[in-house]
Amino acid sequence: MWLNLSEVHPLLRTDFVGRRVIYLTSTHSTQDIARREAEDGAPEGTVVIAEEQTGGRGRFGRRWVSPAGLNLYLTIVLRPDIGRLRALSIATPLAVCRAVDLVSDVRSRIKWPNDVIIGDKKLAGVLIESEMSGENVRYALVGIGINVNYRVDDPEIRSIATSLVQQGNSPVSREKLLAALMNEFESLYTRPASDSEVFGRWKERLHTLGREVTVRFQGESYEGVAEDVDSYGNLLLRLADGRVLTLEAGEVSLRGYG
Repeated sequence: MWLNLSEVHPLLRTDFVGRRVIYLTSTHSTQDIARREAEDGAPEGTVVIAEEQTGGRGRFGRRWVSPAGLNLYLTIVLRPDIGRLRALSIATPLAVCRAVDLVSDVRSRIKWPNDVIIGDKKLAGVLIESEMSGENVRYALVGIGINVNYRVDDPEIRSIATSLVQQGNSPVSREKLLAALMNEFESLYTRPASDSEVFGRWKERLHTLGREVTVRFQGESYEGVAEDVDSYGNLLLRLADGRVLTLEAGEVSLRGYG
């Protein structure tokens, strides 16, 4: 049931991501452990992996259901410049999608800004946190949770979440998925922040564009059509009165889906 890291290492093509791994059977949150490691000088690419999180969280502080031995819960410690920090919200969900493509028969999409979905149900979440010193980035923490072999039955989330085993009807190797994720992530992360091909691949995966949506951001709610995204990954939302709002983050719900 537990991850076999000896099967992961031969599959890695990375120079630094995943070359140092902290593996835990249970922890409150990989994000908290990674923060401590980053403060203590952990090298870039350090990955904290847990089989179970007792206090896993997603964006907006929401609880991330984290049953033991079934899914992937990890945080990558990075030390990016400001350009690469801004690009993380594009590179990370795209890396998840590409890794899923490599190990399964399902086609995943991205719900802006960085949820990975199948159909209209959430497969994976991304939580990016950073620590700044003035205008310089001290470190960034990229948390990723992927529902792999968990059959979602929690009444709180089963209407909005799914997993690879539910979509493909057969278990997926977590070892192969983890290796693919680290390979794809490093490949995208190390490309220039302005790389148009990475942006284009991310935009192609966006499930949100062209749809009527409600976006909640900083206590405000906006309704309109998700018309486009700019080169920074910000959403361009056209309101009913014709104005276009540029939103750098937020919680999106599709009209009629909640």
